[in-house]
Parts: sequence; C-alpha cells; structure tokens
Amino acid sequence: MEYRRLGNSGLQVSAFSLGSWLTFGSQIDNDIAEQLMIAAYEAGINFFDNAEIYAHGRSEIVMGEILKKLNWDRTSYTVSSKVFFGDGRKLPNQTGLSRKHVFEACDAALKRLHLDYIDLYFCHRPDPNTPIIETVWAMNHLIQQGKVLYWGTSEWSAQQITEAHYAAQRYHLIGPTMEQPQYNMLHRERFEVEYEPIYKNFGLGTTIWSPLASGLLSGKYNNGMPSDNTRLQRQGLDWLREQALQEVKLAKVRQLTRIAQNLDISMPVLALAWCLKNPNVSTVILGASKLTQLTENLKALDAVPLLTTEIMEAIYKVLA
Repeated sequence: MEYRRLGNSGLQVSAFSLGSWLTFGSQIDNDIAEQLMIAAYEAGINFFDNAEIYAHGRSEIVMGEILKKLNWDRTSYTVSSKVFFGDGRKLPNQTGLSRKHVFEACDAALKRLHLDYIDLYFCHRPDPNTPIIETVWAMNHLIQQGKVLYWGTSEWSAQQITEAHYAAQRYHLIGPTMEQPQYNMLHRERFEVEYEPIYKNFGLGTTIWSPLASGLLSGKYNNGMPSDNTRLQRQGLDWLREQALQEVKLAKVRQLTRIAQNLDISMPVLALAWCLKNPNVSTVILGASKLTQLTENLKALDAVPLLTTEIMEAIYKVLA
C-alpha cells in the first residue's frame, strides 16, 4: 500500500480507503462489512470513511461494533465522520452546521463508533443558514477538546473553503485540512480547475468519493442495465441513475474500456489508477459490497505505472 500526506498536515493516509455509504447498515450484512474491513486493513488501508447520515446512523453503529470487536491498535487506523444532514431527524438544529448541531453530532458519532476521538471530521455540505465563522469556531473547539484531530469540508466551493481559511487565520484558529469532493474521469471541473488555487495557497488534502462514477466506470452498464442488483437500480436513487446513465457518458466508457483491454486490466482498475495519478488526490475512497470487488479495485495500485504519458493522452482524448 502507498501512503500519502493529507495535504499539508503530517497525517499519512493510505492511497485507497474504504467507504461505507449505501453499504454498511443498509445494502450488505454486518458479517460482510466486517470481512471488508478486515480485508482492507490487511491490505494496508488505514482510513475508514463514514457519516452521520449514512443509513441514518446505522452505518456508524455497524462500523463501531466491528472496530470494538476487532480491537485494532488505535494508532494504526483513522476514521471519519461528517456533519450536516443529520441522522434522519428533521427538527430545527438536528441538521446543519450550527455550533449546537456540530457539537451534538460529534458526540453522537463518537458514541456510535465507540471511539474517544474522530480523526477526520467533515462539514458534509456548506450551510447557507450558518455563518462560516461559527462553524470554524465550532470545529476549532472540538479539536481543542480532543474530540477531533482534523476537520474539513465536503462539496464546498473554493470560495467557501477560502473564506473558512481566512476566518481561521484572522482569529488564530485551525482551518480546514481537507476536502471530500466527487472526482472521477467523468467529473473533473471542480477538482482540477476550481480547486487548483487552494491546493497551492492552503495545501488542501482530498479524500475523493465516487471514483467509479457510481459504477458507471466499472463498465457494467456498457450494454445496458445488468441483471444483478446494482447501486443504480436501488430504490430512491433515481437522481443518481439519471445523472449517471447518459448516452454521452456511456459512449466514453465504452472507448475507455477498449483502452483498459489493451492494457490487460479491467475498466475499474483503469479508472482508479487514473485517479491515483493526480498528485492532489490524498486518498481514493472505495465502495464495495463484495470482497471480490475490493480485491479487484486494489489491483489499481499496481496498474498506475501502466498509465504512461501516451496512455494518459489517449484517455484525455476520449474525455475531451
């Protein structure tokens, strides 16, 4: 396993990490979740991603029970949670980034995860109803309390991240260390263009999600909807299905699949190796519902050298 610094921080995270969105506490049995965590850990993965909203808190409960059972050395792994969407309750102050919800959500996550502290704590979305400075103060206070080690953002604009840093600098507080954005071959603008100045100005780390574009870049949809139960077939994910299954995107994936075949690797391995080629990627969050998926995806580490300048040019020609 390769390890990368999380931005300008001293924290090292594995190039691949394991996520739990749509799987833990929902799509897969707890036994499978445990097997995935063990396999990931034994492969060198040291970062496990979670959030209060995932399965309305059940994802963190499942992960917490597994961590408690396995009793790994706490210094050997990192865990994240995210605050904004809440755990399914919708009363005032049960969502958002107010000081009240940030504090209470952190305490609830610690309880569900059976942890004394959260390594990485993300503001899951920007909150238009809370001043950014209030959220910065809240996160700084959690760090001072020892409940959080690093805080960051997810799907914030470059302007909002910059505002958070300037507010932190003004009041001598700790600013965001990392951002968790969507990034893949078919979703590049924000990560590669909008964020470019903040990589340079603030040393932003990134923990990217959806590297396979919700499975589209696995190639499984090249010839239509597969017969097995896939993420895009799940009830309640119509928005994701409409976003992903566009003919212009499918045409690109079919061309990319041919490049992968010429390299004698699978389409998901090509897509994941491509993500790892970007030096601004700190870690790529993998989602898996089967051990075979995780095993296949981890092969991308060895495939990175195959992506020569010539191959990368061929890929960008398809993506243009």
